[in-house]
Amino acid sequence: MPTTPLPLFETYSRFLELNFLQISEELPVVREYLASFPAELQAIDGYLAVRGFLKSYAGNEPTFNSYRTHVERLLLWALLVARKPLLELRRRDAEAFMEFCLRPPRDWIGPMVRSRFVRIGGRKKLESDSYVVNEDWRPFSITVPKRNRSLDGSAAPGSDSRPYRMSQGSVAQVFAVCGSFFQHATDEGLTEVNPFRAVKQKSVYKQRNTLDVSGRSLTQLQWSYVIETAEKMADEDEVHERTLFILATLFAMYLRVSDLVGRDNWEPTMGDFRRDTTGNWWFHVVGKGNKAAKISVRDDYIQTYLTRYRRHLGLPALPSPHETHPLLATLKGRAGLSDRHLRLLLQQVFDHALERMVEEGWSNDEVDHLRSASLHWLRHTSATFDAPHRDMKDLQADLRHNSLSTTQNTYYNSLDEQRAHSVKHLRIKE
Repeated sequence: MPTTPLPLFETYSRFLELNFLQISEELPVVREYLASFPAELQAIDGYLAVRGFLKSYAGNEPTFNSYRTHVERLLLWALLVARKPLLELRRRDAEAFMEFCLRPPRDWIGPMVRSRFVRIGGRKKLESDSYVVNEDWRPFSITVPKRNRSLDGSAAPGSDSRPYRMSQGSVAQVFAVCGSFFQHATDEGLTEVNPFRAVKQKSVYKQRNTLDVSGRSLTQLQWSYVIETAEKMADEDEVHERTLFILATLFAMYLRVSDLVGRDNWEPTMGDFRRDTTGNWWFHVVGKGNKAAKISVRDDYIQTYLTRYRRHLGLPALPSPHETHPLLATLKGRAGLSDRHLRLLLQQVFDHALERMVEEGWSNDEVDHLRSASLHWLRHTSATFDAPHRDMKDLQADLRHNSLSTTQNTYYNSLDEQRAHSVKHLRIKE
């Protein structure tokens, strides 16, 4: 019987090519791995149940990739740790799996690896190519913080000994995805029990590892260096005009990277900026969960950054409602940029801002914090800056939070400030 976890599902594109009536199109290494488990564990039945569940989400690649991670872990845990058929898991098993996810053993944890399988063959892909498991792949992975990476992107010595910590969002997602899987299995008549819905005290797991958003926001000083650096880069070389536009756009409207990159059913264009009859500008977007929304746009962004970029492109200063020009394009004019491309462009700005701060002798604390910054920090930074000046419900609408309490608890910390100020100057000894 196997003792080591191996990947079971391939990339999104390869998954769509499978034969969903049987397992004939799976990689031989996957079929052999499933067949090596004792018959009483019903490994193939569990695999087929998971595959059927993932197929129901095959219309959306990001959702597929996220759901694949959690249900694949669950199946491997059932076979290798619980040693029970997946569809026979019960409430106690669900609780044990959650504890396992919070503290997985070292041999289940690896570095951030993109490929699950390695192709053996020539430069050109052929049907005769074979695939082997990527030896570095593990069900769980630790992402090395940016401040701990060397310039070549490798991890600093000793970083592989850091403890694994599952984020608050991931804990909630485990419950949601695994619960959805068992609901799907119930609907298909494969089981009558949803063990994750039966867990009564989900808060025991969900309340761990909470993060303060202030730790993922830039200070006013850091942001001024970042935006001024982007402007300086654009002034010196027009190739960076697009980077400046991306930075300002993400910050001005609290956008996620997918709001600029687009989705399968939506590609952002300049026509998504629309002015209403009272002269107010709105950005129309299709966000998470394919939900359409409109975000209010500040005048400073329109007058300074949008018009600057459009003039650079040779377009009129302001967009028209029916304009189809892509919001972002490659330097050769092809519409759309990848998630990774955007991150690389903005990392150049962060790196140049860091160099400026070091050269000007700013404190190690300010410099070190900026070294950890990522693209998503812009959303938190902007919302943190704007919260004191905006009504809570208005900010909630533009952030597209489902719950007002999420916006309140994250960005409206005046009570915390008051509480901290009340104790700040109290002495221990008079």
